[in-house]
Amino acid sequence: MNQLFGNMHGPDGKDIWLTPPEIVKSLGIFDLDPCAAVDQPWQTAKRHFTIVDDGLKQTWFGRVWMNPPYGSEAKKWLKKLVDHGNGMALIFARTETQAFFDYVWDKADAILFLKGRITFYNRDGTKAPNCSGAPSCLVAYGKENVDALKQCGLEGKLLVLK
Repeated sequence: MNQLFGNMHGPDGKDIWLTPPEIVKSLGIFDLDPCAAVDQPWQTAKRHFTIVDDGLKQTWFGRVWMNPPYGSEAKKWLKKLVDHGNGMALIFARTETQAFFDYVWDKADAILFLKGRITFYNRDGTKAPNCSGAPSCLVAYGKENVDALKQCGLEGKLLVLK
């Protein structure tokens, strides 16, 4: 399976699954979220790029928070985060995929495998009725982000790779 996340769509067919605000808050302040939802109901970073801005085409800066689109597009976002070198991604823990090997196992500084499954939020800020279809992990690029995982207090298992 080459897809990192597989197919997971909201009721409107869009790949919009908002990160629970307590997760982002536990990780500290981010400078940029290049994958923010239009009308993001809470701040994930000081600056947001949405689908309107096309975050992949923008210049990234500072410490980046990223909950990338699910499906085959995720690889492009992870590659850009790897190249940027300073940020954190929330992705499914599909450790056997080629994308995980290319952009996580071989490039990340640390991974926090979260205990249990996350319940994401809908674009209107309401909690989804069911948890996600797979376990999730937080992937850190850069020392500051490894330190954030060490101190975040989220339940799970931290694996420092570098």
